[in-house]
Amino acid sequence: MKSENLKYYHIDCTPSTNVLLAQMVKTENLPSGFVLTTDFQSAGKGQAGNKWETECGKNLTFSILFRPENLTIDKNFILSQATSLAVKSVLDEYLQKNSTENFKIKWSNDIYWREKKICGILIENNLKGKQITHSIIGIGLNINQLHFYSNAPNPISLCQITERKIDNLNEILEKICQKIIFFLNDKNNYENIKLQYFKSLYRNDGFYNYLTRETNQFFSAKIVEIQDDGQLILEMTEGNKRGFYFKEVIFV
Repeated sequence: MKSENLKYYHIDCTPSTNVLLAQMVKTENLPSGFVLTTDFQSAGKGQAGNKWETECGKNLTFSILFRPENLTIDKNFILSQATSLAVKSVLDEYLQKNSTENFKIKWSNDIYWREKKICGILIENNLKGKQITHSIIGIGLNINQLHFYSNAPNPISLCQITERKIDNLNEILEKICQKIIFFLNDKNNYENIKLQYFKSLYRNDGFYNYLTRETNQFFSAKIVEIQDDGQLILEMTEGNKRGFYFKEVIFV
């Protein structure tokens, strides 16, 4: 798979590739598929204001500019589905051929190995009315980091999983970027992307415990659907269904 629409720009250090790319878009006519990479983020952004820890030169931290055609905000979740599925599929290539396990996508778009997080994705959309004019897709992926010092509860790196150092980070970067842009440009394949995303979900195989943020209520439920705007639909043990948006419910 090869995309001719990618253009890479590297900077040694920046507080956040998402923030810097957003500033660049305001002053430059950057194409869809423009990729901003850095060796170190001093203030990497995560979901809902969280920070993303990364050791200089050991991991991948980058942002991709995507300019969708006729994508409205109520259908925006395809961006998360395509991106997380692209990252997961590339990471799966680095597992042993006889491995019976693979990476999972924790709703909405974290990449997990067993119970640990290897990748975080932050997507920020710019709107004109209800249309998305451009999206900045920020990705932090742990590759060769062995020690984590932040208060993040469960980080892990590809090196720790495979028990070997990954020498060519650019190879992983290019594979991921190519797949993301390929998936997003292939509108005829969107329904299959949604299906594969659901099949790849973390804890999609039965009932698990959850906690509501607003009421601190524990309950058991199973994932039955993801709507086009990203809402998670859970079915309770009693059979009734409830919908939750990001940060409204916690996996326990």
